[in-house]
Amino acid sequence: MEMLWLVRYSEIFLKSDPVRRHWERILIANIKTVLPTSHVNNERGRIWLRGEVDPEKLLRVFGIASFSPCEMVPLTDLVPAVLDFCSRNNLTASRSFAVWVKRVGKHKFHSTDLARQLGSVISETYPQLQVNLDTPERELFVEVRNDNCYLFTEVIRGPGGIPLGVEGTLVSLLSGGIDSPVAAWMMMKRGCRIIPIFIRLERYLDETTAARVSAVMERLRQYQPDIVLKTIEDSYLSGAKQVLAGEGAEKFTCLICKRRMYRLAEEVAHSCGAKGIVTGESLGQVASQTLDNLQVLSKATTLPFYRPLIGLDKEEIIRIAREIGTFLPSTKPATGCTAVPEKPATTADSERIRRLEGLIQARGSSRRIPGDHNSGERNVLP
Repeated sequence: MEMLWLVRYSEIFLKSDPVRRHWERILIANIKTVLPTSHVNNERGRIWLRGEVDPEKLLRVFGIASFSPCEMVPLTDLVPAVLDFCSRNNLTASRSFAVWVKRVGKHKFHSTDLARQLGSVISETYPQLQVNLDTPERELFVEVRNDNCYLFTEVIRGPGGIPLGVEGTLVSLLSGGIDSPVAAWMMMKRGCRIIPIFIRLERYLDETTAARVSAVMERLRQYQPDIVLKTIEDSYLSGAKQVLAGEGAEKFTCLICKRRMYRLAEEVAHSCGAKGIVTGESLGQVASQTLDNLQVLSKATTLPFYRPLIGLDKEEIIRIAREIGTFLPSTKPATGCTAVPEKPATTADSERIRRLEGLIQARGSSRRIPGDHNSGERNVLP
């Protein structure tokens, strides 16, 4: 018997032949990145791995629906091989079992017929085992593909999604909190390579937040091995806070700050050909994430925003964060942003925000970056 790993995908199978073949190639390349010493080959709907395989790494390759360690035997030797397999894998120590057969290719038998035959042989050889198709203690899976058969007892669920990179690149703002890494991960799962950006606000974010972001990055790197954090040191908020205080408009601090961050992210996106900006916003979670304020924020750039958490509540986000391993690093002790006002605005007016930004601009340099989408203006920010 030959030992190997059977890797399955789902969504790829639904694509047209040219797209399917292209996505298969990318998925195989992603697998080889994390398992460079394994030999990989494929046929429609299946990928086979031989050699040294770390299943923990397969759990972080997007596009994999499930996988199984299995043994390959010739169809002509199937019956004795099944009996030997049951003995070596402790199926004989259980009280009930079920056999499930899947068949690919032209054969003179049906899957159900072969399953009955194998079940009868196992029961006759091991009388203590009873067939139970509803709640069996152990299950034996047999996949027949042309002249070969693959035997396995477990199906390990993969991360699902589509292969990393098939949809292009997005920039993702990382704050060091729980939400933004989950948002980045969710867009990775939908085939997007991520360029993470941490904007370090001078005077308002210290080393503890930067340490959080670095720890989160190590978790995200398990899903995108070539990920590299881009840190931007920014002093804009220091001057903005003075203007807002003078105007009695400190409640708009977070909105002004976020719009600044989005514009910086847009500059990075344009420089690297990214197609949009990912944020961890969830509708109504905090003051800056109301519908009114999200509308104001979205007008800050000409690029589209992707907010995969928009309809999730905090508990759902935390559950995902725990599953993907970003929750603990996201909750390491940190000072957090000290610029947040006591009573942040839940409703903002675009015109007023633009007027405040104009006052801030007047105190800054002449470096030009994109202004509000649909506003017809080009903002000048420090």
